[in-house]
Amino acid sequence: MARKIDVSDGRAALDAARIASAAGAKPARADLATAVRYLLQLLDEKAPGNSVEVRVPPFGAVQVVQGPRHTRGTPPNVIEMDAATWIDLATGAETWAEVVAAGRVQASGTRADLSDLMPLRP
Repeated sequence: MARKIDVSDGRAALDAARIASAAGAKPARADLATAVRYLLQLLDEKAPGNSVEVRVPPFGAVQVVQGPRHTRGTPPNVIEMDAATWIDLATGAETWAEVVAAGRVQASGTRADLSDLMPLRP
């Protein structure tokens, strides 16, 4: 990840995005983008590495979890989801098993499982 998001900025964006969603409104794009990137940053801090790529298009992606290093092409372990799913998963509003069972996550590879790392508890 290029630039580190300040904790207060990340939490403010996350709160704004969650409040808007809870009210049935669409979160502001800037709040959603910052919240997603902040949570990806927390995941990177919690599980540094290069064996699993977590993607939340169009806002960000991060390679995490210790293991074999990926250097070219599509990584062998990829997890992809939308922003709302990522926020729910990372904050503990939903579990890994719930979002996978609901088909809200695309995961491939033997290490593509975030159940032991969630929630992040920002």
